[in-house]
Amino acid sequence: MSNIYSAIKISDHVYWVGAIDWTIRDFHGYTTPHGSTYNAYLVMADKITLIDTVKAPFKDEMVSRIKSVVDPAQIKYIISNHSEMDHSGCLPELIDTIKPEKVFASAVGVRTLQELFHDSHEIIPLKDGEGLSLGNMELTFMETRMIHWPDSMFTYLVQDQVLFSQDAFGMHLGSLERFADEIPAAQLEYEAATYYANIVLPYSPIVLRALQKVTAAGWKIKVIAPDHGPIWRKDLGKIIELYQQWATQKPTAKAVIVYATMWHSTEKMAGAIAEALAGEGIKVRLLSMNETHRSEVVYEVLNAGALIVGSSTLNNNILPAMADVMTYLKGLKPANLIGASFGSYGWSGESVRHLEDMLKEMKVSIAAESVAVKHVPDAVALIKCQELGKAIAAKLKERISFHS
Repeated sequence: MSNIYSAIKISDHVYWVGAIDWTIRDFHGYTTPHGSTYNAYLVMADKITLIDTVKAPFKDEMVSRIKSVVDPAQIKYIISNHSEMDHSGCLPELIDTIKPEKVFASAVGVRTLQELFHDSHEIIPLKDGEGLSLGNMELTFMETRMIHWPDSMFTYLVQDQVLFSQDAFGMHLGSLERFADEIPAAQLEYEAATYYANIVLPYSPIVLRALQKVTAAGWKIKVIAPDHGPIWRKDLGKIIELYQQWATQKPTAKAVIVYATMWHSTEKMAGAIAEALAGEGIKVRLLSMNETHRSEVVYEVLNAGALIVGSSTLNNNILPAMADVMTYLKGLKPANLIGASFGSYGWSGESVRHLEDMLKEMKVSIAAESVAVKHVPDAVALIKCQELGKAIAAKLKERISFHS
């Protein structure tokens, strides 16, 4: 059988030997309309080393790419930077097949791999700051716990100045373009931001510390090679700057209105709030959960300053679509937001109170009195909605001035 997959050289001694998943459309509740890649890297040193593996069904594709460079049996070391199964799924089978001399992971990674696979393979723990000689080349390791698993680790190839960053600086984007500079800038930033918002956002304080840690290490970096998406080889400062910005979550003059509606009453209220905000110079994104996926909401919230949520009341509660997105948002822990709630009801009207309680649980600062309307909003009710929008705009401007 012919070898249909080829490795792609990314530096003097490193090849991309990963796999492209063209069909995945959901990743832990985050929509991935363009698929993804599972990136693995082959370091052609005296001790040939494989950095990470791929999701189990894609093992043959990875091995095929390795074969385009070298006999896989020549691989001496395997490094697991991140034990999540989209990067370790085929690791046990690969170890049995190629029988490397040694397999390494972080100390937490060793435990995690044992808990995932329950096998007898020996995995050697690496300490933060430890080095590993490949004969003519040197790897250095840095623990990056909780970006985004407890086992996560960066690996740095000194001679080629390549940072293998596991899930950091990645994105879910399946494409034959292997390098970020081959992808249109707008698409690239959107996919990177969507990935950060849906995967990395809860760990933003840790991201800031990790960026400082990399700077303190004094590593000169020519290439950033993440475990998903394209490889960064030009203008590395741009993606690093974006991570700094997203992790800081400085409030902006942008409000995201998220709502679900039954008979369009809550929708009318959302429209009135949006118009008032826009009239005060605030950028507005109006998102109906009747039509919008939760991961798009988080993308919009990533660079916002206000989150305003609305729902009709159903069975003394909020609509299921709002329960879904609010639970998702709570887990992702967006910070430095102000907000308010609104909604309509037929007789009991609990939805607005439930939404406000959820905002408080998310540590969103309530900046305006909620508005609840029975059945269909009249002119007076819509004026109240406009007043809510104006109050949010005023508070948001105050916060932006304070943080500037």
